[in-house]
Amino acid sequence: MASLFNLAGVGLSSPAAAPRRSRGGGFAGAAERARTRRVVSVRAEVQAINPEIRKSEDKVVDSVVVSELSKPLTAYCRCWRSGTFPLCDGSHVKHNKATGDNVGPLLLKKPKE
Repeated sequence: MASLFNLAGVGLSSPAAAPRRSRGGGFAGAAERARTRRVVSVRAEVQAINPEIRKSEDKVVDSVVVSELSKPLTAYCRCWRSGTFPLCDGSHVKHNKATGDNVGPLLLKKPKE
């Protein structure tokens, strides 16, 4: 049976995602599908995210003042490694050490009144 999800671009497919007929002719139940599920793990490549922008700086951090913010400071992730994405959780520090990169967060600041 054809797969509903075809990840041919990465050489993977998920036949378990397609509805299957059970032995009685009806569609397979949740318990039967659970036994046939496959897990696909995706690993991030260890390479620099910022290959050329402001490489002379230790860490590239940009700040933008936005008057409509509810919090005085919000940090957004630009390394794509944050466990709280899109918010920054500091994961760029580990990434920068592993790759020699200098990526940092985007800081949105509320202006001082």
